[in-house]
Amino acid sequence: MFTGIIETLAKVEGIAKEQSNVHFTFSSAITHELKIDQSVAHNGVCLTVVSIDNKQYTVTAIEETLQKTNLGNLNVGDSVNLERCMPANGRFDGHIVQGHVDETGTVTNIIDNNGSWTYTITYNNASNNLTVEKGSITINGTSLTVVNSQENSFSVCIIPYTYENTVFKTLKMGDAVNLEFDIVGKYVAKMLGK
Repeated sequence: MFTGIIETLAKVEGIAKEQSNVHFTFSSAITHELKIDQSVAHNGVCLTVVSIDNKQYTVTAIEETLQKTNLGNLNVGDSVNLERCMPANGRFDGHIVQGHVDETGTVTNIIDNNGSWTYTITYNNASNNLTVEKGSITINGTSLTVVNSQENSFSVCIIPYTYENTVFKTLKMGDAVNLEFDIVGKYVAKMLGK
């Protein structure tokens, strides 16, 4: 389980295809703290560390993961948000994040508010996913609060710290982002038969 509080960024150092899988090699400031078989969220996607070599480590994404996330769009040199699993005795600073992306959305608007930024994201209207005003959403692994919730779009406001320390500073209109909708909301929607 994750919280959506990004620890650091990881840089893509290598991409190797093997059958329908893709092995991503990353470097990060916390590589020396990682262990083989550890779960780490990359842009909100829970992946297992399969090897470590000095300052670099490798994870594998299967075809299912590549189809449902934006990881297949990564190139060498790109950065991703990185978060390790929450320790059992740790603080719960974000919200419950599973690291299981529901779908990708598209950045459709970015407004510079002279001290913060508002990002508008659209997603598949037929997906049965939903947001609520002031509810939680995870974008590329970052726990955020929904503003301006619509039927198939919503906005989030980004403070300077988040902007500078996550991939938000690199996002452009038209970019695909990983979305994990609030787990409690998903259960309630299913029970009510949405």
